[in-house]
Amino acid sequence: MAAYKPVVVQACPKLGEKITQDTLYWRGYKTPVQIKEFGAVNKIDFCPVPPYNYAVTASSRVSGFSEAFVLLFFSWYHARCNALLFCQIHIYGRYSQEPIKTFSRFRDAAYCASYRDDGRLLVAGSEDGSISLFDVSGKAPLRQFEGHTKPVHLAGFLSDKYRIFSGGDDYSSNLWDIPSATNIISYSEHTDYVRCGCASKVNADVFITGSYDHTVKLFDARTKSSVLTIEHGHPVESVLLFPSGGLLVSAGGRYVKVWDVLKGGQLLVSLKNHHKTVTCLCLNSSGQRLLSGSLDRHVKIYSTTSYKVVHSFNYATSILSLALSPEDETIVVGMTNGVLNVKHRKPEEKNENSQKKRQPAYRTYVKGRTYMPKQEDFCVSKPVKHVLRKYDKLLRSFQSSKALDAVMEPPIMLHTPEVTVAVMQELHRRGTLRSALAGRDEKQVNLLLTFVARRVIEPRFTPVLVTVADMITDIYQPVVGQSAIVDKQFLKLQQAIGKEIDYQEELLEVLGMMDTLFATFTKKKDTCLEENKSNGVTEIIETNKNY
Repeated sequence: MAAYKPVVVQACPKLGEKITQDTLYWRGYKTPVQIKEFGAVNKIDFCPVPPYNYAVTASSRVSGFSEAFVLLFFSWYHARCNALLFCQIHIYGRYSQEPIKTFSRFRDAAYCASYRDDGRLLVAGSEDGSISLFDVSGKAPLRQFEGHTKPVHLAGFLSDKYRIFSGGDDYSSNLWDIPSATNIISYSEHTDYVRCGCASKVNADVFITGSYDHTVKLFDARTKSSVLTIEHGHPVESVLLFPSGGLLVSAGGRYVKVWDVLKGGQLLVSLKNHHKTVTCLCLNSSGQRLLSGSLDRHVKIYSTTSYKVVHSFNYATSILSLALSPEDETIVVGMTNGVLNVKHRKPEEKNENSQKKRQPAYRTYVKGRTYMPKQEDFCVSKPVKHVLRKYDKLLRSFQSSKALDAVMEPPIMLHTPEVTVAVMQELHRRGTLRSALAGRDEKQVNLLLTFVARRVIEPRFTPVLVTVADMITDIYQPVVGQSAIVDKQFLKLQQAIGKEIDYQEELLEVLGMMDTLFATFTKKKDTCLEENKSNGVTEIIETNKNY
């Protein structure tokens, strides 16, 4: 008796799924850890030096209570703690799920906490218009900068480490001296809120601000006005400079735009891959990948050579902030619901013991395992034992109905429908499909019809499942009307097949129209060729190439 051959399951790749090196790399991040903050996370900033802690700024709004209750609660809390719980900056370690340090000396909501390049100082803006400078190892502010009349959503350090730039809702951009805590210069060129900015790593006097007036302005501390103005076209939510200082990226609306600063702000690329407002930008350590987060709950990753999307992350709610650790080991995303989503890359396993080759025992040599085959030797390999799956074992013993039951289990139907279809096709080839489908109860018929109605419109399954649908209809037609559940599934099957027939008819109509157009173009081309030949011209008119 011939050996049983297992059922061949055709592997069909999913449409649009393409595995690349970027896909494998970004999938290497572990399942995220979620940390709950007090409010929407508006800024995340990694410390530039080890151990790469990160500062989280979250603003909170109290809602769902009466105004009198809120005032009473705030007055009580001020009396007890002299600080608001909702006005804090938390410092997290890369692997900690609880804050390792908290700065809470704010009179109102805090914004935009940012590290200095040496990781020793931290600056943050506030709802009351003040700017606070902290020593990371301390608690109380080292300096307070007063000058803005409205909330400050932008604060950062220039690359010389001794000056701070800021932007506020009073439309102004200021420059501050750290040792003297004085205002060096103030720019009032924006006509709306200043909400984002960055400093140049190449030139210690250059910083950039983005505003809701749709513009991005480049300032030089040695001049009294902006050096460059770029029209983004939408309220600007985030800006960043490439490490070289020559390229600027701005985000606002649904657009991410790349500008050449050295060419006077020439637009190089305009990307529109999000379908809601882009709120944050980030570069990886090498500058070869650009990340953007949006209110559409997605983080898109672009190649900075082609500016094509190479990967995408999906999150539960809208994204407000995004940061990547200096070694690209950790991705932290802040969302509107106050949740921090932290992903870590899987560390490379380094086992020193595995590098040392273990010397084989004496009995290994006795058995001849170190013998190297020669050219005249005949090598006999051990037979490979194939382990049959459950449905193959049932098919081998001619239990058709039970084999179909084995592949109708929900995990197989949902995740590997090609296995279910392959078994149905094998049963049809054997001529036992009708007997396997017959004699089933209401629950099993419902399961069969649900699977067929869902998968019959897929081209790879249609030839087999149409036959299955015909057999089920013939077998269970006498019981139609006796079960509301089965009747509902028959209607769904009818609707799915009806829609597919309508699509096919529309496609045939379109094909007919295209055939008519092509025939018309061909006729015109033949006429032009005949006219050229009659005039002794053998060349083809260039316009015919378009046809």
